[in-house]
Amino acid sequence: VPLKPGRSLMDWIRLTKSGKDLAGLKGRLIEVSEDELAKHNRKEDCWICIRGLVYNVTPYMEYHPGGEDELMKAAGTDGTDLFDQVHRWVNYESMLKECLVGRMALKPVSVSKGECFRIKFLMFYSKVTWRLCEVLLNVHPKSMFFFSLLYFLFYSYDWFQTDDLITVVIYTKQQDMNAELVIVDCQDERLRGEIIVNDYSYVLEVGRYFNLLLKMLIKIAEKIGKVEINLKKKDNVHWKMLGQPLESHNTFMKRKNRGLFYRKCTLVSKTEVTHDTKLFCLKLPKSTHFQVPTGQHVYLKQVIAGTEVVKPYTPLLPFLPLDFKEPSCHDSANIYLMIKIYPNGLFTQALDHLQIGDCISISNPEGNFKKSQVEAVEDLILLAAGTGFTPMVKLLSFALAEVVTLRTAKLIFFNKTEDDILWRNQLEQLALKDERFEVQFVLSEPTQDWVGKQGRISSSLLSGLVERSRKDSQVLICICGPVPFTEQGVQ
Repeated sequence: VPLKPGRSLMDWIRLTKSGKDLAGLKGRLIEVSEDELAKHNRKEDCWICIRGLVYNVTPYMEYHPGGEDELMKAAGTDGTDLFDQVHRWVNYESMLKECLVGRMALKPVSVSKGECFRIKFLMFYSKVTWRLCEVLLNVHPKSMFFFSLLYFLFYSYDWFQTDDLITVVIYTKQQDMNAELVIVDCQDERLRGEIIVNDYSYVLEVGRYFNLLLKMLIKIAEKIGKVEINLKKKDNVHWKMLGQPLESHNTFMKRKNRGLFYRKCTLVSKTEVTHDTKLFCLKLPKSTHFQVPTGQHVYLKQVIAGTEVVKPYTPLLPFLPLDFKEPSCHDSANIYLMIKIYPNGLFTQALDHLQIGDCISISNPEGNFKKSQVEAVEDLILLAAGTGFTPMVKLLSFALAEVVTLRTAKLIFFNKTEDDILWRNQLEQLALKDERFEVQFVLSEPTQDWVGKQGRISSSLLSGLVERSRKDSQVLICICGPVPFTEQGVQ
């Protein structure tokens, strides 16, 4: 929502550094019961619990970009689930640390003998995390036993060594394993490998290893789901152990329950796309294996004025391919981000001031989009507004290169003016090169010379642009842009 003057993110950061008592407890921390939390459910007195910590968000009301009404949905209650649905990537601990009231009081829980046995079973025979234990307690005992059995059968790891090499092997038994499902980071005396399994992931994480060169090779046996991580030793020393197991080591759990993992990437280039949009090329560490799947995004994290600020962006290709005879080759060393620089945008201004060689933290990929949604499509229709164009680049490239059923792909691209159109020349060249592809530009603030479509997204405008190539063809429509654009387009 539009914020009042003086209510920007930078203004909030200044307020948190001012020394004012934002929590309202004069520096004390208290234990909060459910009854006490429920009393603070008004705009002028609003407490919210997130992951067991209670915050007084009353002073933050006017600074919240989502508006007061969104915060009030969780007023006086545990807002963890709502927070995770909307923006679990936001670093609320840093943003709201001066608003901390205290910790929620633990409720006594009665546990039956059967439940006690189940807890002991899981604790003894597996290293599934406590959060997963809590979930499993709510399912039938037979289902829980079956799930535990699957965990042991399908997820395990081993390691062996030669004089100059350490090899870690993760056995997933998952068919169709591919490079996009494997994320490995070898940094800060820590080895972390994550295997993505739909909404879940398996993590191997150890620390305090030694004598390693930052040289790594990943081998994936796709049909049997075996992943090998080969690490080069610095010295020919015999290792007695792989490393010290860390908290998340050897765990299998829902991805949304894991904290975001970041690695530092280096800015290698920054090129102008339009008058206010730039293409950033960020180089991954040499010791990282990491690919962002089509339709998924990452989070950038930067410390600004002592506060961690996080924003989501969708990686794209460095350019729009024009030849789709073969699948496009993935650039595994770099991540490309097309970012609009806002004059008063705290985060984008900080990005724009980065110099070549500076570092910024990038998270693991997130998102629910899957390539399987496109594989049988005959007509692909993409509705994009502004930088909502960015997720369309990889999707369009994948569809034209690898979807054998595709008959037509159409991009309807909404912008204010001609100067705002991203990669206009590349899109027009692609339309000339590939007869399956068509692009339609729509401007909301055109000049008198504009002869193309104009207006904002609406039923009447789309009715003349969205059509099938033939009766009953398989259609997929994807939309991305500012929230009002997306909501109107979905309607």
